[in-house]
Amino acid sequence: MAALLGIVFPVAITGTGQLPVNSRCRPRTVVRSSNSNDRQTLFNRIAPVYDNLNDLLSLGQHRIWKNMAVSWSGAKTGDYVLDLCCGSGDLAFLLSERVGSIGKVMGLDFSCEQLAVASSRQNLRARSCYKCIEWIEGDATDLPFDDCKFDAITMGYGLRNVVDRHRAMREMYRVLKPGSRVSILDFNKSNQSVTAFMQDWMIDNVVVPVATVYGLAKEYEYLKYSINGYLTGEELETLALEAGFSSARHYEISGGFMGNLVAVR
Repeated sequence: MAALLGIVFPVAITGTGQLPVNSRCRPRTVVRSSNSNDRQTLFNRIAPVYDNLNDLLSLGQHRIWKNMAVSWSGAKTGDYVLDLCCGSGDLAFLLSERVGSIGKVMGLDFSCEQLAVASSRQNLRARSCYKCIEWIEGDATDLPFDDCKFDAITMGYGLRNVVDRHRAMREMYRVLKPGSRVSILDFNKSNQSVTAFMQDWMIDNVVVPVATVYGLAKEYEYLKYSINGYLTGEELETLALEAGFSSARHYEISGGFMGNLVAVR
């Protein structure tokens, strides 16, 4: 599954303190699928421009957030780790730098087009640590790995797009070694009305207009729908504990626009 669908970045509004009004608002048809196959098709479609849009829409900040997620995973030299819903490979590449050439990184995603981009990016990198990454097309709710296999798991902008989150969390618990951590980065579904309003405004007035240039307006309108249907930090902690994790803590980052769940098996 793709690592994320469109990054929204926090900005400071100057001047009158009021948000600009979109004078050209009109009803739109939004991609609102609860079907895994439809979501897979969506992420395949955006794969060719995915990385460029992430950099553009976040002003590069998504790289900071991803480094934080990898750091929270506790991955270290020689570890066997999994990047779930790896998309075009950003977190997998960061993990490989941590585990080194004597470690192993498995990057799993359900989008074959995203995996093709990840593999192409890997071929362009010379460092030996990047050769330890293996890409697998698979389902986050039915992982093709043995129990207690991994020393760490990361998931960037993926859980929000999984149809059965409870099953996906149980699968992460199953394949993780006792005492190891999973680190899940995604948009934060904030309880603060101002933050939630700003997220919606950014999607409507920045993300979708930019995506329109690439012919992907409907695909990126899905972003707001997916955030609204996501879990709050407290709900994510509960989800992890119900799956069997011994502890779970959700961290709000980037002014509450993003969040990272860290759970210990």
